[in-house]
Amino acid sequence: MKEFVISEAKTETAVLVGLITQRQNEQKTNEYLDELEFLAETAGAKVVRRFTQKLVQAHSVTYVGEGKLQEIKQYILDEEDAEREVGMVIFDDELSPKQLRNIEQVLKVKILDRTSLILDIFAMRAQTASAKTQVELAQYKYMLPRLQRLWTHLERQGGGSGAGGGKGMVGLRGPGETQLEMDRRIILNRMSLLKQRLADIDKQMSTQRKNRGRMMRVALVGYTNVGKSTLMNLMAKSEVFAENKLFATLDTTVRKVVIDNLPFLLCDTVGFIRKLPTDLVDSFKSTLDEVREADLLMHVVDISHPDFEEQIKVVNKTLADIGAGGKPMMIIFNKVDAYRYVEKDPDDLTPKTKENISLEELMNSWMAKMEDDCIFISAKEKTNIDNLREEMYKRVRELHVQKYPYNDFLYPQTEDQEYDLQKSDN
Repeated sequence: MKEFVISEAKTETAVLVGLITQRQNEQKTNEYLDELEFLAETAGAKVVRRFTQKLVQAHSVTYVGEGKLQEIKQYILDEEDAEREVGMVIFDDELSPKQLRNIEQVLKVKILDRTSLILDIFAMRAQTASAKTQVELAQYKYMLPRLQRLWTHLERQGGGSGAGGGKGMVGLRGPGETQLEMDRRIILNRMSLLKQRLADIDKQMSTQRKNRGRMMRVALVGYTNVGKSTLMNLMAKSEVFAENKLFATLDTTVRKVVIDNLPFLLCDTVGFIRKLPTDLVDSFKSTLDEVREADLLMHVVDISHPDFEEQIKVVNKTLADIGAGGKPMMIIFNKVDAYRYVEKDPDDLTPKTKENISLEELMNSWMAKMEDDCIFISAKEKTNIDNLREEMYKRVRELHVQKYPYNDFLYPQTEDQEYDLQKSDN
């Protein structure tokens, strides 16, 4: 799978390509390209240029029109500065095998799409055997229909078994086709092995979850890079890797947390993202089981992100797709310390935009109707964390009483436990 991985040691220069369509206006396209650039930087690439084109839909052969493709090619050829030499072109949507092959023939540089870029990052971030296996399986699923383009440099030898060698006769297969079939068989065998390995891992993880006893499970979910791992470290006093990059944490982490007398399990999961590859979701089934089996979901949102409302929709849709849409949930609006807005001039009578709304006004909007189902914090600055702990205690305890009405933790056996319980109730 080395073909997919971008080396972190060497910074490659890239250009981005996106489409403005009937379903995706210019503003939305720019937001997607901002995210794509962040993905590229996370993978170790430096973006020097963006190209966009207005089309009804993506061109079935070359994604963009022929003229735009030639414009991109000319930009690549015109780059004379060695430090800015374009090494790859990244497209904002998943390319079909035909599109990928045709674009490579024209541009003569490395071509990536959003899916392969995300797979690059996942391959770099995977630490445990489980995550590595899941990523490798997703990579093979992505590669399988695109194998043919890897062997276009080998000519297919013609010639039939008879003298005429006509089209209708069974011909001898050339080295390219033979190698293609060999690679296909190797990959299918490898995928079968990986699926079996994942089934074994899934069985182990399922056993581990059953052995956790009657402890309630709380899962941190949310868009990538919203601060889940930072919050995990704060609540569980652990050392989960956290970084201001997309998919900094890929492996699921479970820690025991005790608030007053109430113990529960807190789980940090992989972040979601727009246009998340379906194969990746399927491959991470065992990881996402932690979300499906959780008693309470803590949906962490980066309120300082200009498009956080759409990120909420993406996460909710992904949760629904994996069968976790109807679970009890709290929304934690994180990074209040990073929220910025531009105050409107009193003489400006035009309607306010999102950039002109203060945090206080935002908190009194649709969020105010959620009452105890949302809370505003800063995990980095430890703002409002005590209130978060109180709300978590209240929600987890309510769910615990409903699920295990006769569990011993509610009936202390020692004076110290009795004191702790009274103190928490007061």
